[in-house]
Amino acid sequence: MPRERRNALEAALAALNRRARSVSEMRAWLADRDFAEPDVEEAIAALADAGELDDERYARLFAEDRRALAGWGGDRIAEALLARGIDRGLAEQVAGEEGHGEQLERAADLLRRRGPPPADDRERARALGFLTRRGYPYEIAYEAIRTLERAA
Repeated sequence: MPRERRNALEAALAALNRRARSVSEMRAWLADRDFAEPDVEEAIAALADAGELDDERYARLFAEDRRALAGWGGDRIAEALLARGIDRGLAEQVAGEEGHGEQLERAADLLRRRGPPPADDRERARALGFLTRRGYPYEIAYEAIRTLERAA
């Protein structure tokens, strides 16, 4: 393998050792380091063939992490995956894998950790904004607020 191509592959492997990347992110990362397009494509193909670069696995792990660690809802996950170059169909599929009950439970838990249930319309609006910014659909956010209020 020519030195330039080996260097692109070695650089890509080193980048993947630091953090997971989508195919699109890896392509941009290598291009930013002035590797020639044929070398970039060869490195990406080699990594994909070896199973080291897989958009579906990346999307699923990303979604799992964001749900568990940041409390994100499906809308925000899909948006973030699209920004990372994941195909729209895959991003929407992965983001929508969590069921209604799971989303509702996660949204209600986020609100519980913020403090007591909203006491008035102003606090309800703030809670609704908080959850929708986290990527929860309006209906889930509204239901989570009502669930907390009924439990109080």
